[in-house]
Amino acid sequence: MIPGRRCAMVSRPLARLASCLVLAAVIAGCAGSASRSDPGPSSTPGRVTTATEALARVVAYEPRLAGIQPFDSGLVGQANWYTVQPASGVGAFVVTVRVGWGDCEAGCIDEHSWVYAIAPDSTVSGVSESGSAVPPDAWPSPAGAGKTGISGVALAGPVCPVERVPPDPACAPRPVAGATLVIRDATGGEVARAVTGADGSFLVEVPPGDYTIEPQPVEGLMGGAQAQAVTVRDGTLATIQLDYDTGIR
Repeated sequence: MIPGRRCAMVSRPLARLASCLVLAAVIAGCAGSASRSDPGPSSTPGRVTTATEALARVVAYEPRLAGIQPFDSGLVGQANWYTVQPASGVGAFVVTVRVGWGDCEAGCIDEHSWVYAIAPDSTVSGVSESGSAVPPDAWPSPAGAGKTGISGVALAGPVCPVERVPPDPACAPRPVAGATLVIRDATGGEVARAVTGADGSFLVEVPPGDYTIEPQPVEGLMGGAQAQAVTVRDGTLATIQLDYDTGIR
């Protein structure tokens, strides 16, 4: 075989291969251009690209925040509010929420706040949380709205051996989770039981009438909280606070 002829025969397949690679590159480039012209993440279900979507994810995470309003610096006595800020590197957005209660016209006696990071894929992560346990009726959308029964919160204190003035938020009573509560009617018969949640709150539906709530002992605390009598009216929740003793002195 003539060397020159052999080289020509080899070069033609290589040329065809090169042509294919160039064509593939052109097709890939066109596909890439098409994808870049798409609407982007906002058109993808589950993606978070707006402040409204970020707040919606937080409310889905904690339904009792439904109905909360944006922070208004000109509104006197705003108990509950939220802010949303872009947060590149932390998440798509950072949502700060505050729930306040007790004479909020004068600035609120007590409050609880959360900071959430909302990632672009809609994942909600708690960044920080501070303040006292939220009473059931202080939430923007109370879990027991329209229900008849008893709700409340179980707290344990003191948390610090010495009280400080002004009060130190770190020394606020802590929620008592997993406490069993026995509810008895006016005859002394047991009609229901409730167990407090992670935030110390509880809610039990009972018919209108007079009841006594008997907190049972909790391991690690000094006995049970004092029993409390409540009167339940139709369509409302009787709210109480149960105080446990930590034994810290």
